[in-house]
Amino acid sequence: MPTPPAQQALIALRGVDKIYGSGATAFQALRQVDLDIHAGEFVAIMGPSGSGKSTALNIIGCLDVVSAGSYRFRDIPVEQLDRNQRALLRRHYLGFVFQGFNLLARTSARENVELPLLYRGQDAASRHRQATDALAQVGLAGWEHHTPAELSGGQQQRVAIARAIATRPLVLLADEPTGNLDTTRSREIMELLGSLNREQGITVIMVTHELDMAAYAQRIVRFVDGRIDSDQRNAHDAHDAQDAHSHRLPPEPH
Repeated sequence: MPTPPAQQALIALRGVDKIYGSGATAFQALRQVDLDIHAGEFVAIMGPSGSGKSTALNIIGCLDVVSAGSYRFRDIPVEQLDRNQRALLRRHYLGFVFQGFNLLARTSARENVELPLLYRGQDAASRHRQATDALAQVGLAGWEHHTPAELSGGQQQRVAIARAIATRPLVLLADEPTGNLDTTRSREIMELLGSLNREQGITVIMVTHELDMAAYAQRIVRFVDGRIDSDQRNAHDAHDAQDAHSHRLPPEPH
């Protein structure tokens, strides 16, 4: 019986270098990086400070460009795209969550979530509907009109995640998403990311320096000195990492 063809990677980096500056001040952040990520995976990227992990995430997220090598997203040669084409790819396929919540202080939770939909040119009715649905998915139904000052840190990060998924992206990119949260809220956010991955099939790529947070991923990629040092399936099941918590977040109490 013939061997079935391997599934094509959603994200494929080949021989990627990234160099900042030039001459004597040049710094090489990535060195000959090869990486495949398939649709539906939950991948944690780890490594010490300066290892290249955030640079790799920025390149995958079309926030930066390769110096050499190739990057294909859905077989699109991203390194050949101009700035506007990369922005279009980001807008339609990618969602972002950062350590800082980056919410507009005087704007309601729903209005914050609506922002990427507004940039897409969607009408008010569809923006309201998708933003309200996204907030419900992260356990914030009933909190649509609260401003960031009226929310806890964990709730603010949920709003940021709702904003990232409101556009229904193929890939969610998270850079230290629990860095500003305590242990309990960090677990809640990781359970939420795991739920989005399992139940909606969103590919999640997360940079973290915390091994207990990386334990929620299916796969851990470690960077050292700009290179991939190891790429392994996670030995722990995601349900074990949740430490007996339910994988679906309950609504926030009022």
